[in-house]
Amino acid sequence: MPANTIHMAESSDKRFTDVVGVDEAKAELEEIVLYLKDPRRFTRLGGKLPRGILLTGPPGTGKTLLARAIAGEAGVPFFYTSGSEFEEMFVGVGAKRVRDLFREAKQRSPCIIFIDEIDAIGGSRTQRDQQSMKMTLNQLLVEMDGFEQNNGVIVIAATNFPEGLDRALVRPGRFDRRVSVPLPDINGRLQILELYSSKTKLDKCVDLNVVARGTPGMSGADLANLINQAALKASLDGANAVTMDTIEWAKDKILMGAELKNAVISEETAKMTAYHEGGHALVALKTDGADPIHKATIMPRGHSLGMVMQLPEGDQKSLSRKQMLARLDVFMGGRVAEELIFGADNITSGASSDIYQATSLARNMVTQYGMSSKVGIMFHDLSTNAVGGQTKSKIDDEVRLLLEQSYERATALLTAHRHDLETIAAALMEHETLSGAEIKAILSGKGLTNRNKPKPGVLQRAAAARSVQQ
Repeated sequence: MPANTIHMAESSDKRFTDVVGVDEAKAELEEIVLYLKDPRRFTRLGGKLPRGILLTGPPGTGKTLLARAIAGEAGVPFFYTSGSEFEEMFVGVGAKRVRDLFREAKQRSPCIIFIDEIDAIGGSRTQRDQQSMKMTLNQLLVEMDGFEQNNGVIVIAATNFPEGLDRALVRPGRFDRRVSVPLPDINGRLQILELYSSKTKLDKCVDLNVVARGTPGMSGADLANLINQAALKASLDGANAVTMDTIEWAKDKILMGAELKNAVISEETAKMTAYHEGGHALVALKTDGADPIHKATIMPRGHSLGMVMQLPEGDQKSLSRKQMLARLDVFMGGRVAEELIFGADNITSGASSDIYQATSLARNMVTQYGMSSKVGIMFHDLSTNAVGGQTKSKIDDEVRLLLEQSYERATALLTAHRHDLETIAAALMEHETLSGAEIKAILSGKGLTNRNKPKPGVLQRAAAARSVQQ
């Protein structure tokens, strides 16, 4: 096997202390470290440790880092390769490279072989597969559990698509153990933020608990990028430390794209956007079960003219029907506000993303969550031909009914609180961005006493652009 295909280090410089936010996965892998340090302790009664460990989870959650930490804790050689490196245009090359890799690993045992993206060679076999692909996988199957045993060699593999692996590869005796490395929860995100922010200079005002709560769904790699982007922004601005404002800027840039500060937005478009986002915000405030508002903005970013960001009180593994209906109402709030203020003939295409997300959620409620009395408590996979035409028609009717009822609730709410809608829209046009607490203060009549003088907003830029053109 060519030397450039095997990436080996005598020892890894990573430890379990370098891996945070995945405590459950680390706990499962500690046993492997103990085995590599003292194999006889486990085999003295005839037991055998797993030959293979499959790390599964979304990209960026730390699967490769975990494998390196195991090698570092155990103090054993670490062989690293990826599934794509086994393949060449010549038949048999991949199988030869598998043999060479395991032969060298046996000479250095106890050791760890880490195969990243194993689905590149370990996918389910079919009759139509190329012969070279079959040979490579067959050789891997033999090396892991054939007539010749691989004592002292533990294979750790990582993949984002465990469901696509061949059944012979994941059976007991090969990959005996599957360890899930999920996206971090709020406590995990806090640990990851603390780890990466320890290498930067943070301002005293930075509350990492707030940042962790405001980054649901982000992986460890995403959070590392967030801190790095904030540090770069603060450095370019000449600041002495990273502040909450720069972290919020970095998060918005990652989620929505860079600010379009020089974009010339017409006054009509700015007002439409302000009322649209105000509709989302007001429905979220007045609807029981809706997530709290983090902030609302009409600052153009990427392909978006504005957005309302909501944050749950904590990590949510599941949603109640009330919460889903509240989300549907919030999605509809933007289009309803446009129609209520500007008339049905002047509604825009700005609600396309809202309608898409609302339709997707409503369809899941009907087909996956059993929340339709007419369709019943059944799972319907619409991507297959197993669902008949009559059932599909019934599903469409139920989805349409959910969306229409949500639109009616949002219409009734915004009609009853039209003055509040106009108040939020005016504040957005003046300040461009408002936090959830500021929106509540405005509606309660307190105003924004601690707010600095607003910078030139979209309306001022639009007026300046018109004066230049004149």
